Amino acid sequence: MINQDWFEMPDIRRRTFAKSVWIPLRAKNSIREEGKLGYEGYISEFFGAGSIVVPVNHKADAEKLGWMDVGILHSHSGCVQDGEYIPAHLYKDFHGSFVGEHLVLEQRGNSIEHSEWYLSQDFVITLGLKREGDIWVRPDEGYIEIAKLSRKEDGSPISLEVRASHLKDYLCARGMALYLVSYRDRIIVAENRDLVNWNLNTFSETNKMDRWEGRISEIHEGGMPFGESMAVFHITRTDVDPEEDVPTFGLPTDDSTISNSWTKKYSGKKLFIIEGELWRKEWIDPAVTSPLVREDEEIPTVFFITDSEGKMESKKSLIHGGRWLWFRPEVVMALTHYRGGSLSWYTRYTGSVSCSPDYKVTFGINPLGLVNVYAKDIGVLPEWQQKIWAGYNVAPDGKVSKELLKSQVEAKPADTQAPETYLAVGLKLLKEVSKDKLGFSVLREHESLPELLENTHRFRAIDKAGLYSLAKDVARLTADSIDATAIQTIVKPPKGEKWGSLKSLENLLAKRVDPQIARSMLTSLVGAYDLRLGDAHLPSDKIGEAFDLVGIDQSLPLVHQAYQLLDECVKSIFRIVEVFMQWDETQ
Repeated sequence: MINQDWFEMPDIRRRTFAKSVWIPLRAKNSIREEGKLGYEGYISEFFGAGSIVVPVNHKADAEKLGWMDVGILHSHSGCVQDGEYIPAHLYKDFHGSFVGEHLVLEQRGNSIEHSEWYLSQDFVITLGLKREGDIWVRPDEGYIEIAKLSRKEDGSPISLEVRASHLKDYLCARGMALYLVSYRDRIIVAENRDLVNWNLNTFSETNKMDRWEGRISEIHEGGMPFGESMAVFHITRTDVDPEEDVPTFGLPTDDSTISNSWTKKYSGKKLFIIEGELWRKEWIDPAVTSPLVREDEEIPTVFFITDSEGKMESKKSLIHGGRWLWFRPEVVMALTHYRGGSLSWYTRYTGSVSCSPDYKVTFGINPLGLVNVYAKDIGVLPEWQQKIWAGYNVAPDGKVSKELLKSQVEAKPADTQAPETYLAVGLKLLKEVSKDKLGFSVLREHESLPELLENTHRFRAIDKAGLYSLAKDVARLTADSIDATAIQTIVKPPKGEKWGSLKSLENLLAKRVDPQIARSMLTSLVGAYDLRLGDAHLPSDKIGEAFDLVGIDQSLPLVHQAYQLLDECVKSIFRIVEVFMQWDETQ
């Protein structure tokens, strides 16, 4: 709403960037522009900002600088000042009292090339940032955004902001503060001045760091000052001969020029330009500590349950002594959903999980389907990762995973295998062997195969819907991928009978093994195919049959039911591979 507050900006003047999540290091943003300047209905709003970092002991010296010194009037380049070369990233004030730095450098363009803005290389490298387009992310923190550059539609930059927490950490490590100077302008061209009740045409308020001005100007429609006139001077040279091949002329004199002048009075409808301007100087002070850059030790804020009585402990004590923590299985999905997250398997019930590539944590699964992790492995994680784990921490229950204990206490890893590891292997073998023996692959290529394989694991089954969803993906990798058309070139259904993909494969296998054995090989895959319909509200007796076909014990925790689903289906795939490996076309 356009009213007096819009010009006086009380909301803007109350807020400070020091309390914001994002800090603009540089801005040149025409937030709003409607209509044509000088004509009724014109509205515009502009925000600009410039900044330098200054040693904290020179803050008083820097405060002498204003918008004209630190703002957006200047692009950046190296220069020679008093015989000394000053690199582009440095700011050296004319009094020589301090040397600051620009965290954003503007490289000037030309009439057809817009300028480009660059974020300080030291800031980027020191914080371990990775630029992706106009976003800088931090891989070591789950690829969160640390800095972002906004542009106009034509590609010209309008704002470069950084996350306050990381900026303040960086400033702390360097013993510096950010001096931020900004300017905001709001303008309207109106038929009258009733939008404001200022008694004077110019009104201002000033304190140590802010200066606000309100201004009303009378104009003729088109923008010229109301009631005033313009003097026009016209001068002509008389000493240039256009017939000369190479005409020359010197400085003008009374004898070589003819001049005349006249006055033009402005006219047109009377309008008013109402304008509010705010100049602001602000400090973004460094943080008290610098855990990221200087690796200062932080006061722990994350705690974990470590015994049956609910005792809560932080990383300070977790890194000492031998013990384990318990987590709900949902923690695995939460971690792997982060960019850079991963899940891999060592044995049937142990593996590693991470939400960041360089922080893999070994885990085990206990009889209740809970996830166990050695406490010290959690204690040494960065705090942002500990917060994720803590959200799924539970009191000890169901003992520690036997396979995890066997590995971490006895140093004798279990001689077992996780079906997740062999699903991709089995599918690849089935394609290769069937193509070698039959001349075609019994499985069609699936465009989403890598993504499906990555997400086909037991931790999907955090509830019944998750188990059915897992079954659906198993069916997509098996039954839905079987090339029934190709198979039926070898085994054709009787006239009037229609075979599905699994039935076609069953009859193909029956050419080399007993039909009952062929059927048993596919039983678990048929069950998985039926289970995928579980979320479509099939009758309970049909669902029960599907669980029985796969060989799933529904009394077990869901994570273990999902293991059985995967294990039985992988076994089926390898049994089918064995048949094709012994296939002899001469028989």
